[in-house]
Amino acid sequence: MEEARATVGTEPERRRRVGRLASGGAIREAATRLFLEKGYQGTSMDEIAAVAQLSKQTIYTHFASKEELFADLVLGNTERVDEFVEMMSRTLAEARGSLEEGLGKVARAYLRIVVRPDVLRLRRLVLGEASRFPDLARTYYERVPGRVLKELELVFGRLAAEGRLKIDDVSLAADQFAWLVLGLALDRGMFYPAEDATRDVDLERIADSAVRVFISAYGR
Repeated sequence: MEEARATVGTEPERRRRVGRLASGGAIREAATRLFLEKGYQGTSMDEIAAVAQLSKQTIYTHFASKEELFADLVLGNTERVDEFVEMMSRTLAEARGSLEEGLGKVARAYLRIVVRPDVLRLRRLVLGEASRFPDLARTYYERVPGRVLKELELVFGRLAAEGRLKIDDVSLAADQFAWLVLGLALDRGMFYPAEDATRDVDLERIADSAVRVFISAYGR
């Protein structure tokens, strides 16, 4: 009997947990859409509640304030960096034949990720709110572009130690590689509409030529 009561008692709680998870996803989806379209100041919690089809009180059970929800949106989009960093390290570790070929794969993947319209919109949003949320902007930088640069430093350091690259300053080399690859497309992405940033731009040509310039400077 006690066991039966315990089982019955846990079912409502299980449903509540599932409901909280589902509403959390709806809130994040609505907030992402509105923040990216209208900015932080132009978005209200009432609008987020309406788009998510939830009560404002439900939103406040997940997030104490609009500021907390905004931070969740910004930092929640750092997860894809983990996949790219892992791919980059694996690709260059396995590039035993042609280092230029391995760097080319990394450069093309790097460029494709950074110039995605949703990524460009998020970057512009973070930049636009950097004066309001300086700590959040700094954290985003450290977790996204800064983390990739740190991994490039480690990778280039290993390649230099193996004698496959000739680099005295791996930090500077990492910065140079990133901007050779990203510079043009990322600059356009800060001014053009996100969907048009890479229109008529040959991304593979940019990535491959960036690698050739890098190899000509640091290759053995």
